[in-house]
Amino acid sequence: MRFTKARDLVPAAIIGAVVGYLALRQFYGDLPPLPRLAGITLLVLAIVEALFGFGLRSRIKAGKPIQALSAARAVALAKASSLLGAIMLGAWLGVLGYVVPESAQVDAARHDVASAVVGVVCAAALIGGALWLEFCCRTPPDHDDQRRPSIG
Repeated sequence: MRFTKARDLVPAAIIGAVVGYLALRQFYGDLPPLPRLAGITLLVLAIVEALFGFGLRSRIKAGKPIQALSAARAVALAKASSLLGAIMLGAWLGVLGYVVPESAQVDAARHDVASAVVGVVCAAALIGGALWLEFCCRTPPDHDDQRRPSIG
């Protein structure tokens, strides 16, 4: 398994942005106003994952044993969350791309700009928290392996 890179997340964000923009373009008039704090759930997930990452990192640095299955689950959670964050970041950017030009003429769009900004910030925080959790699951380098002479 390899660590998540930007090239893994950018396509998901682009697809999310295109789908979000096209959906709003088609159905915006039929939708109720977006809740101002609609993206807060993503922020809560980001905080939980960051705290989980700090806990794992401190245990790894202290040399305390961590079950391999727990570490694998943490990495799987981090990968899934970073992908979700990228999709939602794209979707919220698609919302922004639609409502910002409309906000000069439509009051609902003006209200939805703030909701979309909150969503963008919270989705970016989720990506950051997930990548931090994934980083914290890395095992430290084994200094004994570095001191052993190579044979051959």
